[in-house]
Amino acid sequence: MDRADRYSELYRAHYDAVLRYALRRTDGETARDVVADTFLIAWRRLNAVPADPGQVAPWLYGVARRVLANAERSKRRAERATARLGQERTGDGAPDLAVAVTERAQLGRALATLKSADQEALRLVGWEELDLAEAALAMRCSRATMAVRLHRARQRLERALASADNEERSLSVRRVTPGQKVSQESP
Repeated sequence: MDRADRYSELYRAHYDAVLRYALRRTDGETARDVVADTFLIAWRRLNAVPADPGQVAPWLYGVARRVLANAERSKRRAERATARLGQERTGDGAPDLAVAVTERAQLGRALATLKSADQEALRLVGWEELDLAEAALAMRCSRATMAVRLHRARQRLERALASADNEERSLSVRRVTPGQKVSQESP
């Protein structure tokens, strides 16, 4: 049996069961997306699909479970982002964009001073919002190792930010306008 025939048979035999699985866990639209992604993965990894017919459905359910978890995680991120935007809009006044831009630039400069492994650990947890176990999987290390890496990366970032802040204060003290007298006293 060639690849396309095997996939067609797999799809016909298991589509309804995988759809029911997804529908019991989420809304109809998300369930259909989960099933589509599940069978896309099955197509891409057709060689990984068990040859034993009794193991195919559990394998597909496992793929669907992971796809559904990713969909739910994305949905929660979107909800949190929407909530944050709502909080910003209902604040006392408009956010100071200059402050936000400056802080982001300072963070970017401080982050750039770190080793790439530290940067990636911080980005996975801070920007991609992965939990410790997920970040460990992404970085191909144990959860305990990831916890240590993340802790150390946060400490290094904190020191880099403090150093940048001290440097900025030092520069602002040294700035003198033409004609202004410079005092020898420390601020």
